[in-house]
Amino acid sequence: MSLTVLVDYDSGNLHSAEKAFQRMAAETGAGSVRVSSRPEDVARADRIVLPGDGAFPSCRAALNRYTGLFDAIEEAVTARARPFLGICIGMQMMATRGLEHSETAGFDWIGGEVVRVTPSNPAMKVPHMGWNDLIVDQPHPVLDGIESGQHAYFVHSYHFRVADPSHRLAHCDYGGDITAIVGRDNMVGTQFHPEKSQATGLRLIANFLNWRP
Repeated sequence: MSLTVLVDYDSGNLHSAEKAFQRMAAETGAGSVRVSSRPEDVARADRIVLPGDGAFPSCRAALNRYTGLFDAIEEAVTARARPFLGICIGMQMMATRGLEHSETAGFDWIGGEVVRVTPSNPAMKVPHMGWNDLIVDQPHPVLDGIESGQHAYFVHSYHFRVADPSHRLAHCDYGGDITAIVGRDNMVGTQFHPEKSQATGLRLIANFLNWRP
């Protein structure tokens, strides 16, 4: 049976994400879902999900505190091509570096940097919080059935500026372009929270759980 592991490294409440992934796994026959911080569980996972709430540097430091955990993630994703989904800061850490508070090295899986959201209209508040329309830039299996104009739920002050435009799958407009989804090869990431994005988010989760890169 296929196993999806949601990585728990004390950087966010995983309850709603766990429930959403379990629901869609059951509805689509995509196997089991487990929340774990054990490298051995990551190593045997068929799919890996890395959530993250808060600030880039603190999430990166928290992940590093779990001995062997990032090594297991990197081996599974980059060497064995297991499908990977990063959510919020979990997506941002896929970048080359983050510039929140201090320069922090990312995974460098997708070239680019994480920079502060700076709307062209100073009256627009940061953090960017709430519902926004997705604008699809590139077709991708995880976006099957998801079209421009559908809503997703965002909570963030920084966003991923990709080096290669082909790695940006979708964006939204918040006083300028905000990267919403990135992807290449067996990796995807969402700036928004799919587990909080109702029908659009559940569709993306279902697509990911059945994606075979």
